[in-house]
Amino acid sequence: MKIIVDTATLFSPAEGEANGMTVVPVSVAINNQTYRDYVDISSREFLKLIQEGGTPTSSQPSVGEILEALEGVEEDVILLTVADGLSGGYQSAMGAKNLLEANDHIHVINSKSLAGPLRYLAKKAVALNRQGVSTPQALAALYESVDNSISFVIPEDFEFLKRSGRLTAITARVGGVLKLLPILTQTDDRRRIKPIGVKRSWKAAVEVITGRLQNMGIDESHLISVCHAGTYEKAVAVGRQVQEAFPATELEILELCPALITHGGPGCIVIQAIKK
Repeated sequence: MKIIVDTATLFSPAEGEANGMTVVPVSVAINNQTYRDYVDISSREFLKLIQEGGTPTSSQPSVGEILEALEGVEEDVILLTVADGLSGGYQSAMGAKNLLEANDHIHVINSKSLAGPLRYLAKKAVALNRQGVSTPQALAALYESVDNSISFVIPEDFEFLKRSGRLTAITARVGGVLKLLPILTQTDDRRRIKPIGVKRSWKAAVEVITGRLQNMGIDESHLISVCHAGTYEKAVAVGRQVQEAFPATELEILELCPALITHGGPGCIVIQAIKK
């Protein structure tokens, strides 16, 4: 079985190769230059360009890049993508699959998420493959996790999510909250981002999120990810607060890739959970 993902897993192509998967880089553009995540530019270098005044944009892997990853592959393929609606990655993957005459062995999974949960799904797919489970069994196990994940975002600069179009129309019109910390989560269909409140402090914002996670029944059977855009110390502090609420739950701290920083903006924190 071949596992194909992109850099929204927060794996570089080199890390993917070392961990039994193929990672297709997402491209980002800034200052009239295009870069591939983790290949041409690091998250730190990308943040520096934004701080210097650059306005970034990103794009999903192209159909051609995905076709290249699929070329000559006759074994079963599991192709994991960012949530459809939050990215065009799923549509690109389906487009690539549909261009192939024989494609019954290619299984495209809409992760309904990104970053931490998507990274976990990639690792789970590799582990299932190494265990020798059948493709139907692997797909069932992956979909169980897909259907039990959630993401929350606390952006420092609201304009990045607004500009990227990942917000609902109502949220995009909200301007007064810019002086506060908006707390956002996925819509019920997981295709967009919606607000659930605003707070004046990070501690209060995180309390809202941990309360939501507790109401959802998040426990030691889940993985919690705290992802950041160039603010490791803040992520550690947030992670400590989350861990206090869920002492028995595994928690990881990750840095967002350039493409995801484009949407969340510098300084954003993403808190996510997924069932293992």
